[in-house]
Amino acid sequence: MQNLLKIAVLGMTISAAFAAQAQQAEEGNWLVRGRAVLIDPANKSSAIPSLAVPKDAIHVSEKWIPEVDVSYFFTKNLAAELILTYPQKHKVKVTDSAIGAFKAGTFYHLPPTLNLQWHFNPDGDFRPYVGAGVNYTLISKEDLSVPGVTGLHLENDSWGGSIQAGFDYRISKSVFLNLDVKKVQIRSDLTNDAGVRVSRVKIDPLLVGIGIGYRF
Repeated sequence: MQNLLKIAVLGMTISAAFAAQAQQAEEGNWLVRGRAVLIDPANKSSAIPSLAVPKDAIHVSEKWIPEVDVSYFFTKNLAAELILTYPQKHKVKVTDSAIGAFKAGTFYHLPPTLNLQWHFNPDGDFRPYVGAGVNYTLISKEDLSVPGVTGLHLENDSWGGSIQAGFDYRISKSVFLNLDVKKVQIRSDLTNDAGVRVSRVKIDPLLVGIGIGYRF
């Protein structure tokens, strides 16, 4: 009797393993999502005493952007996600200074991010996940200044960490509704025309996205 029970348990274990592998193969290892994402900058900056600009007075505009990400599942739980968009334009303003509040100009940033994710409940309809990784931001097309005083310049690029949490909800065999929240480090020195650092800017945006994914 004990041998029969052992054989039955072994048989169920093997069947479950084959079923899990079959589902993974059926769904595929790739998941592509399209999202609408709100960029909400932290707007932290050091003071500029020479211009009477107080701490945290440099503000980068928030905005909605399109985002595409591609995920590859190494196992049912473990995946890598590459997050992409095109260069995004941001407006910059200074809320208080010796000459009052003013519009400082604009810049573009391109922020590809690579995260390693752990997916919980990979066989269910509701599939939460967490992730962490690295962000690289390329800054370009700067047009920043203190009017009538000096031009302002950000560093060309920034490396920083990234953390995220979210979930996929299966709405059909291969289609998923996605909600995703990320916090990304984007930081840069701000210099004047003479190359002297005048402030340290921490954009560090919170990214809140909603979208649709397709697994194949």
